[in-house]
Amino acid sequence: MTQEKIGLVKQEIEILKICQHPNLIRMLDIFEDFEHIYIVMEILHGGDLLHYLEKHKFKIPEQRAAQIIKSLAEGLHYLHSYGILHRDIKPENILMIDQNEDSDVKIADFGLSKLVGPLQLSNEPFGTLTYLAPEILLKQPYGKKVDVWSLGVITYLMLLGVLPFECEDDQELAQLLIYTEPDYDSLMWKKVSKEGLDFVKSILFNSLLELLIKDQEKRISLREVLQHTWINKTYKNIK
Repeated sequence: MTQEKIGLVKQEIEILKICQHPNLIRMLDIFEDFEHIYIVMEILHGGDLLHYLEKHKFKIPEQRAAQIIKSLAEGLHYLHSYGILHRDIKPENILMIDQNEDSDVKIADFGLSKLVGPLQLSNEPFGTLTYLAPEILLKQPYGKKVDVWSLGVITYLMLLGVLPFECEDDQELAQLLIYTEPDYDSLMWKKVSKEGLDFVKSILFNSLLELLIKDQEKRISLREVLQHTWINKTYKNIK
């Protein structure tokens, strides 16, 4: 590996050492020799969230979506409290603990994660385009709310069964992410509660500022996510 790659791996290991939360995958041990670094992880038997959604043809109850988002938000809130940005939250990096229909989830793959100070921002263009926050594409300094944006995209996907921004051409997709507001008028929203729509709008909001930039400062925080009516009202209904 290059020195840069080794640095990323060592940073991932340091982050995994910190991860002691029910909704974050656990590192059990680590071994190293002259050629390899071996990371021993816990076994999760349920596959990833993308496979779970595909199995259900991208149609899951709203209550189930709220349950998953609550778990993810709690895991991310824990990471952020330690100054860790995940930067690649997407269904493929969210693992189901087991094969049960109501399995809880764990966030995995910290290869693009970064430790930052309380007032420190980042500027590296890391992430997966479909779930990438606009400020990263605009090469603006960014912080913890890039993970909140990705959470919003996943919520939209689970509630409607489609992504808020879709295009086969990456350049056009990037333009949509920066300048276009998601479709909030689709008939598909009629099956979603008002609280669910408000929750998604609070994250994927297109603020009418300079060049219609989606302002990260106006995006809700993870604390507000966990306090949101949709999370608490819907989650209580399934307990």
